[in-house]
Amino acid sequence: MVNFKQKELIQEFFRSIKKKFPEVDFVSVTEGPENPSDLWINITEPDDEDREIELIEFAGNKTSDILLDIRNFLPDDSKA
Repeated sequence: MVNFKQKELIQEFFRSIKKKFPEVDFVSVTEGPENPSDLWINITEPDDEDREIELIEFAGNKTSDILLDIRNFLPDDSKA
């Protein structure tokens, strides 16, 4: 189940993807196969292999940026 903040982050993430890669479409959000708390954002892929590589790099960087932005809101397990 996706909570409100996750939904908000997913929408922000996809908007940034769609802006740079207008040819891709949102497909779904699914749980990760190994860890149900992981969320996978499924989108269509560009037809061009070079664009696909650019998309993978852009998405990876955007994901890292989002995680860095929200790190202060995540619980710190080391304090437990």
